Amino acid sequence: MKVISVNVGFPREVLWKGRPVLTGIFKKPVTERVQVSYLNLEGDRQADLTVHGGEEKAVYAYPLEHYTYWQRELPDETLPWGSFGENLTIEGLSETNVNIGDRFRIGTAELMVTQPRFPCFKLNLKFGRDDMVKRFLNSRLSGIYFSVVQEGEVGVGDAIELVRRDENNITVADIVQIYVREANDDLVRRAIQVTALAGSLRTYFQQQIEQRH
Repeated sequence: MKVISVNVGFPREVLWKGRPVLTGIFKKPVTERVQVSYLNLEGDRQADLTVHGGEEKAVYAYPLEHYTYWQRELPDETLPWGSFGENLTIEGLSETNVNIGDRFRIGTAELMVTQPRFPCFKLNLKFGRDDMVKRFLNSRLSGIYFSVVQEGEVGVGDAIELVRRDENNITVADIVQIYVREANDDLVRRAIQVTALAGSLRTYFQQQIEQRH
């Protein structure tokens, strides 16, 4: 398991359907080592902090293995690392084998898994098409958000080492399944008990349970 690419970018204003939109989704690979803070990476910022960034979304990682799927789905697209707005393009981790609450050492930083990514319309903007958010959700290839337990530096080629496995065994893929309402109540209740799960998702899942009962 290792880091394939480190990608950063500051917000920029672009036109989408005739109106200006400020977005930080455009990331570019960098070759130097990058400082990881509790809120983001050096050289990287989010545009709308009401839905992006913050301690529970400090670092976004996307598996390189998913690029094969997207190249088939979008054969006319060129997909350099960072195409999905990820800070880290990674190898060897996936939504199905990573638990919410798992901790990893990457470079000199320690990160903890908090949630999948559920994109907003800016993913449509990034690819210049109206169906990317729907395609992304349907793919179940959400990528992985991390909080920062210990600040440090990361760089291309760094190993990704498991520090602690969360004993609740609720995977990132499980959270996606719950989000799209394809999970039973038992899984939802188990997920709500995971302290590392992002607070906004815990509230949303609790509402799902209440609506069904």
